[in-house]
Amino acid sequence: MNIIVVGCGRLGVELAARLYKKGHHVTVVDLKTTAFDKLPSDFHGRTIEGNALNQDVIRRAGIETADAIAVMTSFDPLNLAIGHMARKVFNILNVVVRNYDPVSRPLFEAFGLNVVSSTSWGAQRVEELLHDPDLRAVFTAGNGEVEIYEFIVPEALAGKTVKEVLGPCEDVVVVSLTRAGVAALPTPDWVLQTEDVIHASATFKGMQAVRERINHLKEVHNA
Repeated sequence: MNIIVVGCGRLGVELAARLYKKGHHVTVVDLKTTAFDKLPSDFHGRTIEGNALNQDVIRRAGIETADAIAVMTSFDPLNLAIGHMARKVFNILNVVVRNYDPVSRPLFEAFGLNVVSSTSWGAQRVEELLHDPDLRAVFTAGNGEVEIYEFIVPEALAGKTVKEVLGPCEDVVVVSLTRAGVAALPTPDWVLQTEDVIHASATFKGMQAVRERINHLKEVHNA
């Protein structure tokens, strides 16, 4: 894919390097030439100095033949304007923009752009780990509204059913249960064994309910 990354800060550098290593043709755009010094020595993609909001600059970056653009600066109005221009002027369908300040996120969504809010997602992830590190997120959709969690069944919950542990909550959906290396789609009445690995898709609210239920079951078992 031909991909343009706008913004050569920490996030832009990491993204550009990862994309390049996976074989994509990457062009990085930034206002300052010195920003490109942050790119790793084995990055051999293109670099363009200039304001990506300037159509001449973004054309030099190859916007007219690009498959996707990622706008990763730390200035939300600029990200929004460039993302909107890429979509409406150059008809780029795959546009991903960074939202730096969560307060302005609704504005991004109003423009129908694919938004990644690293601040919101990071705060939610830390909160989850503080609540219960045993339930860890392994996949995040959107900005963390829905995640897939992995949970290894402890001895205290062996003999309980899937429904007893995860509950009938509509905000939680069991994705799979792996036992002895073999994955299956369990029914609510499936009886759990120690070391079973459960993957469940849930909202933050749904997983909070699961945590409370699991902690209660552990307390009852240890009483």
